[in-house]
Amino acid sequence: MAAGPGIRKAAAVVLTAGLSATLAACGSEDNGGGDHAGHKGAPKLSVSGAYVSQPPMDDMAAGYLAVRNAGGGADELTSVTTPLASEVTLHTTKGTRMRQVSSLDVPADGRLELTSGGDHLMLTNLTHRPKVGERVSFTLHFATSDPIEIKVPVEPTTYRPKD
Repeated sequence: MAAGPGIRKAAAVVLTAGLSATLAACGSEDNGGGDHAGHKGAPKLSVSGAYVSQPPMDDMAAGYLAVRNAGGGADELTSVTTPLASEVTLHTTKGTRMRQVSSLDVPADGRLELTSGGDHLMLTNLTHRPKVGERVSFTLHFATSDPIEIKVPVEPTTYRPKD
């Protein structure tokens, strides 16, 4: 038995109203004001535990640090610059496989940990071989947050931070 014209018209009105409300909700999520994170909040980043291991070679070094995000919105570390090296690349390590990546996630209300044997920075084409006790300037660049500038100590090759 087919639905009558009245039922079809009522169903069309309900469907149209529902679709309009859905589209309006989608459109209001990002009004260009950057406030669509209103429920999530913005990233609030800080850096700790940063260091560079004294490199065994003249042209390459590794960097480690932690980025804490106390905010409700996630971010990404997209690049790092330093006067010590012409290139700094981001690397992730899974098991024994290391690979270069274009960014590393900084989760909302979480941490990005760059550690020996894990995710880390590779500094290549060094301007000089840094010595233990030297301090190196780094600028961390993020997808949404402002850059963060830090001074990083050079630690012995065998250095392992305390938890």
